[in-house]
Amino acid sequence: MPTEDELFSAVDALLEGKPQMPPPEERARLRVAAGVSQAQVAEAMRTSEQTVRNWEAGRSEPRPPRRRAYLRLLEGWAAQYPPGHRPE
Repeated sequence: MPTEDELFSAVDALLEGKPQMPPPEERARLRVAAGVSQAQVAEAMRTSEQTVRNWEAGRSEPRPPRRRAYLRLLEGWAAQYPPGHRPE
């Protein structure tokens, strides 16, 4: 039987793992809800507009160091524009 400390260590290891990116369609929904263009996201992420299109279409995934920055952007938008949010 594992100890509580062993279980907490195992949970902490999972929490420190790679955060999950929202599905591609949610990435696009959040950007549109924020009223931001793919070109603006590309400029902020220092990448091409085609790359952002690929992220939103599920053809590719962001890699470090852009991954954390993009995830931070998406999490910020998700807090502002939860599912079901209607533009004003």
